[in-house]
Amino acid sequence: MKGSTVKSRAAVRAGRAVGVCRARAVVIAGCFGGLAAGWASGPASAQTAGAAGTSAETVIVVGKRLPEPLSSTLADISVVDQAAIRRQGAAAVSDVLSGLPGIAISRNGGPAGATSVFIRGGETRHTAVYIDGMRVDSQATGGAQWVQIPLEQIDRIEVLRGPAAAVYGSDAVTGVVQLLTRRGEGPARPTASLTLGSLGTYLAGFGLAGASDIVDYRVSATQGRSDGYDSRTAAAAGHNPDRDGWKRSSLQGRIGVQVNPDHRLDLSLLKSDLRAGYDGYTPGADDQNIHDLRTGSLQWQASWNDQATTRVRVGQTASSLETRPDFYRTATTLRDLLVQHEQHWGDHQLTGTLERRNDELSVSSSMPGFTGSRHQTGLAIGWRGDFGAHGVQVRVRQDADSEFGNKHTGSLGWGWAFVPGWKLTTSAATSFRAPTLYQRFSEYGNASLVPESGRNVEVSLRWAGSRSNASLTGWRNKVSDLIDWLYQQGTCKAVISDPVNEGCYFNVGRAQLNGWTLAGETRLAQFKLRGSLDWQDPRNLDTQKVLPRRDRRSASLGLDTRVAGWTLGSELRASASRFDDANNTSRLPGYGVVNLHASRSLGLGWAVEGRIDNLADKHYELTRTYDTGGRQAQVSLRWQMP
Repeated sequence: MKGSTVKSRAAVRAGRAVGVCRARAVVIAGCFGGLAAGWASGPASAQTAGAAGTSAETVIVVGKRLPEPLSSTLADISVVDQAAIRRQGAAAVSDVLSGLPGIAISRNGGPAGATSVFIRGGETRHTAVYIDGMRVDSQATGGAQWVQIPLEQIDRIEVLRGPAAAVYGSDAVTGVVQLLTRRGEGPARPTASLTLGSLGTYLAGFGLAGASDIVDYRVSATQGRSDGYDSRTAAAAGHNPDRDGWKRSSLQGRIGVQVNPDHRLDLSLLKSDLRAGYDGYTPGADDQNIHDLRTGSLQWQASWNDQATTRVRVGQTASSLETRPDFYRTATTLRDLLVQHEQHWGDHQLTGTLERRNDELSVSSSMPGFTGSRHQTGLAIGWRGDFGAHGVQVRVRQDADSEFGNKHTGSLGWGWAFVPGWKLTTSAATSFRAPTLYQRFSEYGNASLVPESGRNVEVSLRWAGSRSNASLTGWRNKVSDLIDWLYQQGTCKAVISDPVNEGCYFNVGRAQLNGWTLAGETRLAQFKLRGSLDWQDPRNLDTQKVLPRRDRRSASLGLDTRVAGWTLGSELRASASRFDDANNTSRLPGYGVVNLHASRSLGLGWAVEGRIDNLADKHYELTRTYDTGGRQAQVSLRWQMP
């Protein structure tokens, strides 16, 4: 993204599409409670993160967009359930993701600051993001605007590391994140929660859920705010010594109707409104980002027999960002129609997918605005065959893009359970990411841009026992035709009003993303120990420089236990130094933080949870001129009618 190089007034206008100025901050919140046996999609004993030790099989949808057992997938997948999300006490989805192997984040200040998520060293736009199966993306910035997604409405997070364009089409260059809201179950029960924390933070929520033999439903609403803190340092240009607080309200609803034993309808809706302060370039101005996110989908599922299932989903996502008092507004609308059919024959599975995607972007500002649209039609076929200890998977997809014609992607995977508890997997895949409408047609656009493309190979060794599991995964992903912001005087559109530092988007080169992840978990008496080590080398092949704001070495370690009815835990997150700029001239020191959490059931449906982040109140910067907030604490009281 251009955020690392923007210096001109014209580029600042483009940067406001994500509510950023010249720099970003990386805040690694140390939320590691979600690391567990589901990290590496290992053998049949792998469990959902946060639920190790149970015997139920974990079922996922992120691998092929249809339910499948986690134990059978050949991909590198993590699952974080509701219990783990609550235990972490995180303020944002990105905080939860930062505690998983192979993932780093960059953020401007607090949890409501502009955020990027880097899976396996890729750009934030290289991760495809979905809420209840609906794509979330910005045709202004590229990638999801993570701050718009309310974590308090998310019940489960599934992460696939590695390319998945043969399943998802454009965007899935380095990974996929599926965010799932909760269904209703059991008798009708109200729920309520209240969280109080440092910096004048509070979050209140109320919900109602239930189910009968025919209908299940859930509706929940939350309201919260925080005074925040001064996220910029005094040395920052345009520093405004105010507190950058936030206010958010969200509403979520799901209803499912079992029409008959073979047919089901599901309706899912999500609404989120966020207002967040940030420091712009005008000292003393009360700069505000105003975010809106709306998602909705309707799905029909038919089970024709034990071997054949069809799903049809139609939906829309609308997201917008407006800055004040210096007005700038972008609005993205995504419409999607998905038809999938899965057929089983013994140990063989065949999946067919037809998808129609429509993207629209509208930009308004004091500069010339514009509107644009495009569409893609995708056709995909996947086959999986199991032959004793061996599993083979082949997927191919063609996307007909209204701007770039046909794009072909594919993947080939193989798994071998060579002895009980041990599994070796290897795969190869291709991917692509089409330029955003903003990158091609805005006042800073370049209509000659071509899609970015990737080629990935990876290998993984996984082991699972009755009380422990471990995995070692390595990958190499070469990405060509990278898109970045460059200053090229005389080559950009004449509408740009700053001829000295004019700039626009270009396909500038290639990157190679190499890495290894070692992860595992074990249970010793009443203690549960988990940890991971990451070695990454995300590098620009043309300059041989390390990509900015990626931690090349990182580690996490967590310990949980139960004492006198309390669940107690501690977490350590450590990162080596990283570079703040693309030229690798500004090095930021490494850091380590310790977090604590505790929870207890109080009976009669009541529970209390508490958390302290950055226990030692360590001061560190992950991006120049941005602060990370220091020690913070919170306590939550939850109730569900018994």
